Amino acid sequence: MCCGNKAIENRAVLPEAIDSELIKGMLFFDPHVHMTSRTTDDYQAMADAGIVALIEPSFWLGQPRTNAGTFTDYYSSLLGWERFRSGQFGIKHYCTIGLNSREANNEALAEEVMALLPKFIYKEGVVGIGEIGFDDQTALEEKYYRLQLQMAKDAALPVQVHTPHRDKKKGTQRSMDIAVEEGMDPSMVIIDHNNEETVEEVLNRGFWAAFTIYPFTKMGNERMVEIVKKYGAERIMVNSAADWGISDPLAVPKTALLMKQKGISDAVIKAVTYTNAITAFGQSGQIDTTDFENGFMINQSEKFENNSVLRGGQQPRIDKSSIIIK
Repeated sequence: MCCGNKAIENRAVLPEAIDSELIKGMLFFDPHVHMTSRTTDDYQAMADAGIVALIEPSFWLGQPRTNAGTFTDYYSSLLGWERFRSGQFGIKHYCTIGLNSREANNEALAEEVMALLPKFIYKEGVVGIGEIGFDDQTALEEKYYRLQLQMAKDAALPVQVHTPHRDKKKGTQRSMDIAVEEGMDPSMVIIDHNNEETVEEVLNRGFWAAFTIYPFTKMGNERMVEIVKKYGAERIMVNSAADWGISDPLAVPKTALLMKQKGISDAVIKAVTYTNAITAFGQSGQIDTTDFENGFMINQSEKFENNSVLRGGQQPRIDKSSIIIK
């Protein structure tokens, strides 16, 4: 098949009726979504679709950061404002903290960031070191990947590994090899952004295999259905990795709906869209499902640092079905 058709072949199928009776009452956990890049409308839509908890990994913001202070503010926002904002829509917010692979290539800055990480990784709500790993698979990326693996090992935290877009199979294999070399238990390592080319080895070696349902690239949800049919649910989880690019923060419930339509059992759907993520990242000791399974009180008039999700007398909820904006 020619490259021109690849985008169509890989696209995520997005069922229209996300509020379908088929998945009504199901709870979802998105273990990789960059909510800093999303709007409050996204939070509301996610809550409406059954997402009750999420993990926001620290990541590349689209352009290079120029000093360590920007990392301090970013990590602080994941632990502060973003956790508050998520809670205002009834979604429990966790995060992973780390030096991303792209910015690991600025050695002087990377050294400063590495000195910052111990100040954040032990804080409440941090469920792992991440997302870390390879981008261009350079020597500096490997250096800081190894150092952060050791940090995770010392802190008894899971690791969330970003596998590269280019030469993914090699990068995934190398990521696993290094984790083992550094003494990490594979059960503490979540290998993310898998595809058909990498999944079998990841599972066979005892690592967690996470799949990103990302339109036109990474993994479409029709393909995800076939992977679950072939490999089952053990150590497999689905995420959206929704960020500032073309992405869908409803990818997890939409994939659950498609799985249901394709005859996959509720038990398997629950495992790959909810419980497996909790089991993997719960090894941090930071996740208590009673914090979100039965919901929690929301008061959108509350403020964080004198800031609210409401503006100018807004009401806590708008009518999403109306085309009139008053």
